[in-house]
Amino acid sequence: MSTTNTTRADLTVDAGATSLLRFATAGSVDDGKSTLVGRLLHDSKSVLADQLEAVEHASRNRGQEAPDLALLTDGLRAEREQGITIDVAYRYFATPRRRFILADTPGHVQYTRNMVTGASTAELAVVLVDARNGVVEQTRRHAAVAALLRVPHVVLAVNKMDLVDYQESVFAAIAEEFTAYAGSLGVPGWGSGGDPQENWCTAIPISALAGDNVVTPSATMDWYGGPTVLEHLETVPVVADPSDDPARFPVQYVIRPQTAEHPDYRGYAGQIASGVLRVGDAVTVLPSGRTSTVEGIDALGQSVDVAWAPQSVTLRLADDIDVSRGDLIAPAAAAPSVTKDVEATVCHVADRPLTVGQRVLLKHTTRTVKAIVKEIPSRLTLDDLSQHPAPGELVANDIGRIVVRTAAPLALDSYADSRRTGSFLLIDPSDGTTLTAGMAGTAFAEATADPAPEGATDDEGWDF
Repeated sequence: MSTTNTTRADLTVDAGATSLLRFATAGSVDDGKSTLVGRLLHDSKSVLADQLEAVEHASRNRGQEAPDLALLTDGLRAEREQGITIDVAYRYFATPRRRFILADTPGHVQYTRNMVTGASTAELAVVLVDARNGVVEQTRRHAAVAALLRVPHVVLAVNKMDLVDYQESVFAAIAEEFTAYAGSLGVPGWGSGGDPQENWCTAIPISALAGDNVVTPSATMDWYGGPTVLEHLETVPVVADPSDDPARFPVQYVIRPQTAEHPDYRGYAGQIASGVLRVGDAVTVLPSGRTSTVEGIDALGQSVDVAWAPQSVTLRLADDIDVSRGDLIAPAAAAPSVTKDVEATVCHVADRPLTVGQRVLLKHTTRTVKAIVKEIPSRLTLDDLSQHPAPGELVANDIGRIVVRTAAPLALDSYADSRRTGSFLLIDPSDGTTLTAGMAGTAFAEATADPAPEGATDDEGWDF
């Protein structure tokens, strides 16, 4: 059997060898998000010649002499006609230092749910502010969403500095106001007198239209000595040591070839959500609670001694126990709790409301179970972080607290501990529509109610 011996240091080096940053842009309407993204792609030489030619042609048809770089991302016809961003536009580009997946999200209040979608997997969020308007309600909303989703890093891009004569005092006032609001969100590193540059947020003065401090340093803002947007994106630390987190392995598929060559092979395929797994580790299979030992790990057709997140592997266990899709394999000494009562902060993304008593499907990693919404204790107002008790329902773009009872137990981590195994979706069982994105635990909002009592009756087989 071919094996490899990997140390803790090797894990960090290997994880960083394929450096990838997922980031999202957000901001109010007309703050210049699409122009910033277009400028970033254009100046980093990430635009194909035919794409640039199409943008130049479309710009000339609209009576513009210079190419409108916003058209590189506003791809829908309705977006071009209205001059706004409606849907999340994903773009892939790379520089010699790092690869990027960019989600350009809408700025309208009614599309806040799209920002949640784009930022849910992001490691950095770029929040734009128009230097003429400063921090507005939508700025606070996007900062709160980034904090709620535990986005590790935020860039405050103060745009349109050319329209305020590149005044340092304007930039400083906006950065100070944003810093004060971020401190109220309970983000780790804030509120303790620390330097914001060393914690959650980095503020950068820019002009996306003119290109100041986007890819190249500005010649007109010599008072600013920090990085450009691209420099920060290329250097912000995003690779964590997987050994710092307990291992989580949601089973996606059971492999039983039952061939002459592999008559007794039984493997469990999936992607490691967090942590490190090694041959010989004592593990627990949840929700059953059965225990075993990792007998082997197969990766890319080879047997290895160790694997780490986010590798896709096949685990072989020493004992022949019942394991199926949706089960979670975790270290026996650091397994998550198993529960049927899920308390969570959620963002409702569907046009139809979420109501108390509603029957839903809850999808957590590779497991999907029936569930009932037992309670909606509160709805959060993001502009002032106030809680409105017992709203009765959540409508599109609402963020609130809910209590859900599931038909089968789930192995959930707190979202504050793991964005992968602490998140879930609520789905309409009638048509498969995604209703709500959930984050187990309290996030930055305080829980306001105890779980609903057990024993509620239901006359159609959903009595949990």
